[in-house]
Amino acid sequence: MTRLLRNTALSALSLAIISGCSATADTSNTPIVPNTSSSYTVPLATPPKAEQSLTLNQIMANPDWMGVLAKNAYWADDSQSIYFNRQAHQSPLRDVYQQSVSAAQANIVKLNELHSVDQKYGVLSIDKAQKAYIYQGNIFVKQLASGDVKQITRFNTPVADVKFLTTGDLVYVQGNSVFKIHLKSGLTEQLADIQMANAPKGVIDPESYIAKQQHRLIEYVALQHNNNKTRAEYAEELAAQDPTFAAKTWYLGDDESVSEMSISPGGRYLLVSLVEKDYNWRAEHDIMPNYLGKDGYVDAVPSRARVAEDSYPGQRLVVLDLVDHIKKDITIEGLDGFDEDVLASVKSENAEAKGESYKSETSPRLLQLMQDWTWSQSAIQWHETENKLLVMLEAVDNKDRWIASVDLETGKLVTEHRLHDDAWVNYTFNQFGWVGSSESIYYLSEESGYSQLYVKGENGKSTALTKGEYVVDQVTLSPDATHLYYRANKDHPGTYNVYRVEISSGKTEQLTQWNGTLDYELSPNGKSLLLTASSAIKPNELYVQEIGGEFTQLTNYTSKAFADYAWQAPQVVKVPSSHGVKDIYARVYLPQGYDANNAEKYPAVIFNHGAGYLQNAHNGFSGYFREFMFHNMLTQQGYVVMDMDYRGSKGYGRDWRTAVYRNMGTPEVEDLKDGVSWMASNSHVDTAKVGTYGGSYGGFLTFMALFNEPELFQAGAALRPVTDWAHYNAPYTSNILNTPDVDPIAYERSSPIEHAQGLEKPLLIMSGVLDDNVFFQDSVRLVQRLIELEKPMFETAIYPVEPHGFRQPSSWLDEYRRIYKLFEQELK
Repeated sequence: MTRLLRNTALSALSLAIISGCSATADTSNTPIVPNTSSSYTVPLATPPKAEQSLTLNQIMANPDWMGVLAKNAYWADDSQSIYFNRQAHQSPLRDVYQQSVSAAQANIVKLNELHSVDQKYGVLSIDKAQKAYIYQGNIFVKQLASGDVKQITRFNTPVADVKFLTTGDLVYVQGNSVFKIHLKSGLTEQLADIQMANAPKGVIDPESYIAKQQHRLIEYVALQHNNNKTRAEYAEELAAQDPTFAAKTWYLGDDESVSEMSISPGGRYLLVSLVEKDYNWRAEHDIMPNYLGKDGYVDAVPSRARVAEDSYPGQRLVVLDLVDHIKKDITIEGLDGFDEDVLASVKSENAEAKGESYKSETSPRLLQLMQDWTWSQSAIQWHETENKLLVMLEAVDNKDRWIASVDLETGKLVTEHRLHDDAWVNYTFNQFGWVGSSESIYYLSEESGYSQLYVKGENGKSTALTKGEYVVDQVTLSPDATHLYYRANKDHPGTYNVYRVEISSGKTEQLTQWNGTLDYELSPNGKSLLLTASSAIKPNELYVQEIGGEFTQLTNYTSKAFADYAWQAPQVVKVPSSHGVKDIYARVYLPQGYDANNAEKYPAVIFNHGAGYLQNAHNGFSGYFREFMFHNMLTQQGYVVMDMDYRGSKGYGRDWRTAVYRNMGTPEVEDLKDGVSWMASNSHVDTAKVGTYGGSYGGFLTFMALFNEPELFQAGAALRPVTDWAHYNAPYTSNILNTPDVDPIAYERSSPIEHAQGLEKPLLIMSGVLDDNVFFQDSVRLVQRLIELEKPMFETAIYPVEPHGFRQPSSWLDEYRRIYKLFEQELK
């Protein structure tokens, strides 16, 4: 049956808001003017008047009514069309669409054609004539000139890491083996068979007295031993001289397991990352109970480990020479600072708190391949044509990141770049690679205080290609390797555009003029940009722009119901800090009919975004689209609403990010206090009528504000909140607070459960029982703590079928009904 997609309202709930409403003016395509004003008395625009008031039923309905938007867009190989996904109304599946850049409509791709669809992730041959890709676990090769596609493998066991060799043949990884496909002959050759076991001992001569006696006295035993020895020697000689045999098996011991593998472009070297076999990041007790199991029982669902127990042992690298069958262990001594005691001051402070002393010692640090949370590249980067290798490594203690070249002959590392941070090295902004077939490399680094783009030339010197108090990301090397394209927020922290820099001269060009946020992808021919762009009240749509040309809108999937509504676009303002830091950027929504001279001051709500390291006070459409609509509804009910990019938020540089190091919840609450003061001075807010709410990290901040600054807010709602950082995951938490065994001071200072005695104002706690990110147990433990503290001013609500990000409209509706009721009762 054909699944239909509709670009109109999809339910009666959405139809209720379209009548007679005019949309606010949007300035998406107007020129960008940098904000240079130093005044904090901000003239705020009059909010639009909606003729039809919003309701929670409308806001929390299935978001399809807003439009079935295009997602995961990417270029076709010929640069003349694009592919993207759309998810039909109430369908669990996503359909694939193709649209020509000159067409007004997209066409759905049939199921029997999906295997031949141009894939976003693929690899080109050295001559750029072929593209290999993996679809449904199998390898396909496309002839780019003709468009012909040929399936190369047909396995039930999926393959990975396909690439072209310099010979034109293909290699791929399957399990712990590497295979080579000779495309001309069709022969499949196993280049490497890796066994995580000890090598068989073979035929062993007698060693003990009794064994030697047995061989000396019993001729049959000696004959059998000699025959076995002769057969083994023959088999070894045959394998060495017979060209039809596969390569010898590698036995790497039974103490480790393979984490990652990557083969050189010539097919000679294989880099293998190993981790201790006994390491298990999840223990038996790391479970989450599902009280509504499909069979009527309580299901024990496996979940993540806690930072207090997850002790990662790091990784070890080895290089395998597949020609000479030689294994080289990679030593870490070539990394600058490989044995520094970077946590000495932290350990000393914690020891002193216990009445002890700490003596600093040096020892090799634990390492792993860099785990960037945003990239699609690998931390292993081979040169296009030569046996040269770069790896990006990070210390498990989170204080260092290295780009190192690997001497494949000796197994030694050579430091090409070291990024050290006394707090923690960012888990994004880590793109790097070779500049085409040259010896130069490019990389991102926060060493200046902001993520900037650098190139290290063949002379060994690094040059900054970008400089300034703005953030650079999404780096793309042009097909001819002459330019690096990137995204940056140069004009305003909340406005992102695309730029390119000529590598040889450092000349920079701004390619887009967009007053909002966007992501981009460079076309395969390097002539055009595919843009996924939004503005304050316009969700993401797809655009194309030739380099040097104009924006052309390609899709228009936002529903008429949503587009025609008179949404209030939040105004991004700068809130001065009373704590000696830079201005705090925030979104502000004003009540309908706002009057600064009104006799009665307004109540207000501050929303705290999640993730901690996330940006929400930008000029694009918020990822918190439900909250955006809820805030519009609150303004219709007479509230001023603010959401702040408090310290720790993304988009403002390294110092803003690391301000929360070892002290989560204190700098951010200081910023919230400044936000309340700003609203009192600039939007006629009664400071005795301000509430706050947020989810995840935002729920954590709600706790910290109510527990530690009880006079700041009159009520708060904490959704899916962290209550004890020792119970959160290791990759996120150990960055900011180190680990509980090393730095208990940071955990006790930063965990709400340690401060619960300060609660004096009404608090609403809401959690999903199936939350495998912030466990439901977090809320259970805090509730018991509040009970024992005899605090009567809190209430709880649980959602039995919900994970961290709620899925059911009924759950969203129930949650926000309770939040709205809390604010109506306590702030008015």
